Amino acid sequence: MELEYREIFDAMPCFVTVQDRSFRIVEANRRFRQHFGDFEGRYCYQVYKRRSERCEVCPVARTFRDGESHESEEGVRTLTGEELAVLVSTMPVRNRTDEIVAVIEMSTDVTHIKRLHALLGRSQRRYQALFDQVPCYISTQDLDLNIIEANRAFQDDFGSVLGRKCYEAYKHRTSPCEPCPVRQTFDDGRSHTREEVVTSLDGRRRHVLVTAAPIRDGGGQVTRVMEMSADITEVRELEDRLTQLGLLIGSVSHSLKGLLNGLGGGLYMVDSGLSRGDEARVQKGWSAVRRNADRIKAMVSDILYYAKDRVPNWETLSAADVAEDVVATMEARARELGVGVEVSTDAAAGSFEGDPQAVRALLSNLVENGLDACRLHDSPGDHGVTVRVRGDDDDVLFEVEDDGIGMDRETQEKAFSLFFSSKGTGTGLGLFIADKIAQAHGGDIALHSERGRGTMFVVRLPRVRRGGAAETAPPMTKGETIHA
Repeated sequence: MELEYREIFDAMPCFVTVQDRSFRIVEANRRFRQHFGDFEGRYCYQVYKRRSERCEVCPVARTFRDGESHESEEGVRTLTGEELAVLVSTMPVRNRTDEIVAVIEMSTDVTHIKRLHALLGRSQRRYQALFDQVPCYISTQDLDLNIIEANRAFQDDFGSVLGRKCYEAYKHRTSPCEPCPVRQTFDDGRSHTREEVVTSLDGRRRHVLVTAAPIRDGGGQVTRVMEMSADITEVRELEDRLTQLGLLIGSVSHSLKGLLNGLGGGLYMVDSGLSRGDEARVQKGWSAVRRNADRIKAMVSDILYYAKDRVPNWETLSAADVAEDVVATMEARARELGVGVEVSTDAAAGSFEGDPQAVRALLSNLVENGLDACRLHDSPGDHGVTVRVRGDDDDVLFEVEDDGIGMDRETQEKAFSLFFSSKGTGTGLGLFIADKIAQAHGGDIALHSERGRGTMFVVRLPRVRRGGAAETAPPMTKGETIHA
């Protein structure tokens, strides 16, 4: 029986010692002797660690003290000087009176595992560094479109997004995008690509090319999807200007055709009224001619502002006079739509430097937008547009407010984009041109809106033109952002 015990003791695939209360090694198995040599009369800390006194935290001492098994991770040195990492487990040895007379210490060599852990840690750090340094937005998402992981570029531009829905972080939406490339990848396990427009923390709109790729588990099931979004804003902003002009011609052709037909109808009424001597018919036809001519003039003005960057024709303007003039020219249009329009000026509005034609075009586009928003409101009752003018020491402020259909967050973020129209009518140039004119004057436009409640634009223009950027109009491209 003693022989069998010795064979088992020596065959154990770990370092086994038996130690007395003074931590002297009284027995050791073959593996221990091969790696650490003779132990007779020596203490464990002398053999294992080349120390002159016992370790401060010793699992053998703890087992002698409380009679329980203990574990720890230690570093030891063999006869050849090799450093090993070992996982230590202790167990008490009791006599017939239940007194602890010795402790068995078993030390398993986990050096290889520790090296693998270190290698894995280095690989993970390299992966994380690569993940963070990739010059695009990367996130991983679960089946519910929750963001599980995001790289540094993503979090720098969109904030702390972990745990949030991707469409909330990217687009401030309350529901998923349609179509959604991530959901498509979950459905069919294939990669999908789509171009999107997203908004960063600082309000900048970004055109991104999104690619969704599956991440599978060991069984081949898609458990997550990696979404990679390359910022292609500059590419979009540098698109061929001639191509944009081609799109512009296509978008305005229908509107222009309608205006020309209206102009032709007015001319016919004038001619027929003159031939019949019907002055009332002449006046009605002439009114139609003037109305359609004014609309054509405004459209051509917008096209010219888009097609060519202009230097403002600076004059000293009365803020109140400009606003009242714009409202006066829009009254006929407002009556046609059954919408009220009024102006309110503050005595402090004063004067400012600007291009009279450009500023009138800016305000006209905003008022026109408000009239259309009121026209499309589906609730009964009167609706109206109010233009308020005020100012401070440095700036003149024009507020154009309506109680029309309003805009949701996503529409607000696209409102000043080229060719964008939420109403399904018009050229999509008006707000884009208004923003361009404001920037050419060194100012900006803030947009505040609520769906179903209405919209207010606040135009801020400096009283005195500012040197440098204000001397020449800044180039405007279709990636311009709003100032909300």
